[in-house]
Amino acid sequence: MDMIAITGVDRSIVREDLLRQAESLHRTLRPNIPSPYVESMQEVFQTGAEMAVAMEGNTLCGLVVFRITTNTMVGRKIYSEDLVADPKAPIKGVGHLMMDYLKEVGRQRGCVSIELESGTQREQAHRFYFKEGFVIKAFGFKQSLKD
Repeated sequence: MDMIAITGVDRSIVREDLLRQAESLHRTLRPNIPSPYVESMQEVFQTGAEMAVAMEGNTLCGLVVFRITTNTMVGRKIYSEDLVADPKAPIKGVGHLMMDYLKEVGRQRGCVSIELESGTQREQAHRFYFKEGFVIKAFGFKQSLKD
């Protein structure tokens, strides 16, 4: 299984064919991504995100959307915005492969940590993150700005 970048470091789309192929899997986690998908993702990439997919031959098995950011609390970090493994993938270990990919990208780019958020209802994902060595470091708070 291989990780293939969908975006370049400059966040340009370098594999639009795989981006299009990733849409249905991505929508299992984020069904509200506006259509058309490629244009919506291009806007996300323009704000600093990057994307890669896990491929077994011609089969897309997972995807990750991430950002490299710097803040006052942590310093330089890699932040996983979306991480989705296809439960029907023909091979096991997709989530672990994507985590290894994120860690390697983070190290190469001088990050001191990898971070992510996970919805409180995603208990299976939480078990996976704990198994991968993650700890809960804070509560996340949200307030809608729409009327």
